[in-house]
Amino acid sequence: MAAALPHPSWRRRVHLIIDFGTGDDLGARLVHATLVALIIINVGALVLESVPSLMQRYARLFELIELVSLIVFTLEYAVRLWTAPEHARYRDLTPWQARARYALSLPAIIDFLATVPLYFGLFGWNDLKILMIFRLLRFFKLGRYSPGMASLGAALAAERKALTACLVILIGVMLLSATLMHFAEHDVQPDKFGTIPDAMWWAIVTLTTVGYGDAYPISAAGKVVASLTAVMGLVMLALPVGIVATAFAQEIHRREFVVTWSMIARMPLFGALNAAEIAEIMRFLRAQTVKTGATITRRGEPIQSIFFIASGEVELDDEKESRRLDEGHHFGALTFGEIALLGREDTPAARAVVPTKLLILDAVDFRSLMARHPELAERLSNTSKA
Repeated sequence: MAAALPHPSWRRRVHLIIDFGTGDDLGARLVHATLVALIIINVGALVLESVPSLMQRYARLFELIELVSLIVFTLEYAVRLWTAPEHARYRDLTPWQARARYALSLPAIIDFLATVPLYFGLFGWNDLKILMIFRLLRFFKLGRYSPGMASLGAALAAERKALTACLVILIGVMLLSATLMHFAEHDVQPDKFGTIPDAMWWAIVTLTTVGYGDAYPISAAGKVVASLTAVMGLVMLALPVGIVATAFAQEIHRREFVVTWSMIARMPLFGALNAAEIAEIMRFLRAQTVKTGATITRRGEPIQSIFFIASGEVELDDEKESRRLDEGHHFGALTFGEIALLGREDTPAARAVVPTKLLILDAVDFRSLMARHPELAERLSNTSKA
């Protein structure tokens, strides 16, 4: 008879709602929708406050928005700190160490800076211009709830080397164009092209196709340089746009949710891998979101994939026992024996306890990955036996 499964703690439940709420979890959807709406209202209020007539007419409404934001954002930040020990990446730390580590992470820093300015408003220090910048940081909180923004961030991260190369090329072309224009125009327009730094302003404006018209060549040689620079500007503009657009489209259509480098790195099975190996694994993984109660595998059906839990909880039920796994764990071929068990018909039943995000590695891709990285195959086999 299956052993009774322990119910998740309140901290665990809150963690699943505020960090990984998806699918049919009504409470999580309401929490996330409320936070997104409040962020949008805050950014809109910040913009409208700059209009004197609106500020004078709706001052009390803007103050109410700030007060509500103070309460909600402070509560959100406190809850995220409280639930930090439930994150897979902090599982080996004490609760207070986990909270300290989370507080130093980029999302937590953004939350902190987006909340602190509200307290200054209580003391009548709203006139400090720097506070408006901190308040605008609330917009970046949307990245936590927006799959589109997360996909764009993942696309930029994936193409960072190509984009860096584009930046280096842009700087080189700018320096070359500015130098040529300086030699062509410094005698006829010493006030605008008398030095290379002066000419660099014209070069970057021309390369980015902005063309303010405050500086332009009048000599024949200068016009030739300007023509070539304008053509190069079209190329320099199209290159990074094409790279980002292609990567973004692939990221959107390839997976149901964004698979990031950190998502893979925090898996205990892959924690010891370097960046290149993790990037290689990301190429083979596909993503799937399952609702509460959904069946992932049935008992006895052949194993064709390995499932890694990116978020949520999964209940495994075989003939001997039932148990629950949360984010960072895996199940499938490597859970109940050797790697050679791929395809065997002794798999347990797997069911999503809460809305769950899975990273799936199919058998064909798994064998290809093992052939490329035999040391990973040995580590996976040892881990499955532990």
